[in-house]
Amino acid sequence: MTIGKSILSLCILLFAMTTVSSQAEDAPYRHVVLFKFKDSSSKEDVQKIEKAFAALKDVKDLKIVDYEWGTNVSPEGLNDGLTHCFFVTFANKADLDAYLPHKAHKAFVSLLKPHLEKVVVVDYVARKTAEK
Repeated sequence: MTIGKSILSLCILLFAMTTVSSQAEDAPYRHVVLFKFKDSSSKEDVQKIEKAFAALKDVKDLKIVDYEWGTNVSPEGLNDGLTHCFFVTFANKADLDAYLPHKAHKAFVSLLKPHLEKVVVVDYVARKTAEK
């Protein structure tokens, strides 16, 4: 391969990487959180946490696009004790990055921690179709 072809190939590769990266930066970001509460936490404690998590969607500078939650109803028995699923959508990575250290999110985490036995968090970039 000649130097010209090598440079052209490198430029094409860099363009493709930049395009994929910019698409990921601008794609919806999903923040999925699964909780298992301590047995010592009362029903009222859990309800207070559910309401506090839901209230985050109303904090204007958090830029939450969508929010939903529910409790496990799967008959498969594969939830590993996790009972609650919270699904938060952000317009892009920057909004998710701003959410995590935000004072309202930190206050929520402080309320949650004494009652939390187990947590799983998965963040992903939403895709509408399978990539080839």
